[in-house]
Amino acid sequence: MTHYVENTHLLFCDFYNRQLVPAMDPVQENSQYPLVSKFILSAFAATVAELVTFPLDLTKTRLQVQGEAGLREHGKPGPARTVYRGMLSTAVGIVREEGPLKLWQGATPAVYRHIVYSGGRMVAYEQLRESVLGKSEDGSFSVWKAAVGGMVSGAFGQFLASPTDLVKVQMQMEGRRRLEGKPPRVRGAYHAFIKIVSEGGIRGLWAGWVPNVQRAALVNLGDLATYDSVKHLLLRHTSLEDNCLCHGLASTCSGLVAATMGTPADVVKTRIMNQPRDSSGRGLLYKSSVDCLVQAVKGEGFLSLYKGFLPTWLRMCCSSVPWTSGLHGSPTKH
Repeated sequence: MTHYVENTHLLFCDFYNRQLVPAMDPVQENSQYPLVSKFILSAFAATVAELVTFPLDLTKTRLQVQGEAGLREHGKPGPARTVYRGMLSTAVGIVREEGPLKLWQGATPAVYRHIVYSGGRMVAYEQLRESVLGKSEDGSFSVWKAAVGGMVSGAFGQFLASPTDLVKVQMQMEGRRRLEGKPPRVRGAYHAFIKIVSEGGIRGLWAGWVPNVQRAALVNLGDLATYDSVKHLLLRHTSLEDNCLCHGLASTCSGLVAATMGTPADVVKTRIMNQPRDSSGRGLLYKSSVDCLVQAVKGEGFLSLYKGFLPTWLRMCCSSVPWTSGLHGSPTKH
């Protein structure tokens, strides 16, 4: 089997919101790069990836709140008709009606999110791997340990970063609010943080954290298990070698599974974070994540939970395939 250098894998997994530790493969320890260096490199890579693929994230957010049943259920004013219906028409509509730079509205808190998320997850994962789960005698890390470590560390990192997600979602929706004739809710990242704290206190910054953490855990689990399984399947049962094509196919499949598992929680998260709130910071549309889920399914159908699925999957593929080839393109011999 192929051996991977530990610090390279950590950079790869943190860059794509993944924890793709090569299960069943012995891992070579490399003490040349301390934890701080790993964090700086992974945070930088994650920032680049976020900025490049951010228009897909903005499009996904807009799609996820289309035809929101919660607005009709509570008699809240909404658009007279659904302006955008698909991914491309949504993106084109944003460019035409708001300007091309609005495709990056909310990118600042998204960068903050990656810095917090990458750091929190990296520290948690290494602690779990070294002190709690432990490696095998031959230095390998089994599938179930990698899955547990990826889920727990991803959930922990996402919990820490949830306030930045809240601000990002609210900033991403500002362009649509203006088109609907609504007053601006936030003027920037700093103003959004101050406004949220003034209305709901520190606790208000973690609105929507439950589906947010669930999404991170599910994405890490689906991504890890699928990537590793598909990669080994391709190497064992096809003529493909351990090269960029093999990693690209594995990343595409793992992104599909991760998007399938994580999109429903992501839709719920987006709607809870975007809902109007009273002067005390309490949501006016949904009592909880379960309430949001039930209203969406009852009012819009089960498939409403997969609004924004295509840009979610494409974003995972776009961020993983080119970097996978660069980081894994020079494997050692079997």
